[in-house]
Amino acid sequence: MLDFNSALEPLLAQDPRFPREAYLFVREALDHTQELLAKRGGKLPRHVSGMELLDGIRDLAIKQFGPMAITVFDEWKIRRCEDFGEIVFNLVENKILSKTDEDSREDFKRGYDFTEAFRRPYLPTPRN
Repeated sequence: MLDFNSALEPLLAQDPRFPREAYLFVREALDHTQELLAKRGGKLPRHVSGMELLDGIRDLAIKQFGPMAITVFDEWKIRRCEDFGEIVFNLVENKILSKTDEDSREDFKRGYDFTEAFRRPYLPTPRN
């Protein structure tokens, strides 16, 4: 069985929009999301919805990259939640991840605004 990194080779050759690091981050964010769900008392392993994954991505990005998260994502050509959906569905279509019948790219359109998610937490609070 191929490891995740090796399994990315044909995908990256087929669709070079996003770099390897973006795919590795999404895989790490999936594990991180599972951990977050477990801390909330969920039974694992279980399927992770698009919105749950987006929440895990935001949490992990802030922990790993802090105020540089949006800059890192921009470098990876990820500028909106739908880009994460493209990465996830590239992984699904290449049989690296699986999905349920209810999952779709549309799930990632209901995500968050990158400025709100990744810049606002680091802006100074106004003084009264």
